[in-house]
Amino acid sequence: MTYREQLQKIVAEYRANGQPWPATSHEMAVWAMETGRWQPQRSAMIRRCAEELSDAMREEYITDLQGRRVRSKHVARIGEGSAQIPLWADIRTASRDHMEIAFQQRRQQILGDCRQLKNDVDSYNDNHNDGVAIQMVFDFTDDLAEEELVRMAMTAD
Repeated sequence: MTYREQLQKIVAEYRANGQPWPATSHEMAVWAMETGRWQPQRSAMIRRCAEELSDAMREEYITDLQGRRVRSKHVARIGEGSAQIPLWADIRTASRDHMEIAFQQRRQQILGDCRQLKNDVDSYNDNHNDGVAIQMVFDFTDDLAEEELVRMAMTAD
């Protein structure tokens, strides 16, 4: 059983033991630790620290010379298959190759999010929606253009 599957089992046990549902992950974590179902392991703590460092880097922004708010740290996963290594770099000092890989990988993540959203919406419409089908538009061209106009108008003031 993978670590992720173990965590999913803890959630199932939480529910099976009559704990409040819906619940926050914090409530489930307190219960899991209090009942001895989850104990921190060194590898898990290192993984958690790495995740928190990654989250912090994703949220670090700078203002570029044109006044745009941009992410300063970018990750590029280098390698093949499961041997990929996530390497972080700063947009101000990263190589073009690193940034090209990072941008393409982020684009693929966005595509994956859109694909999953489409599956979720289609499933809801097909199985749970008694009203008019919820429609999603996945062409963001107009949204990006509108935001650009707003940004330009704000910098012109």
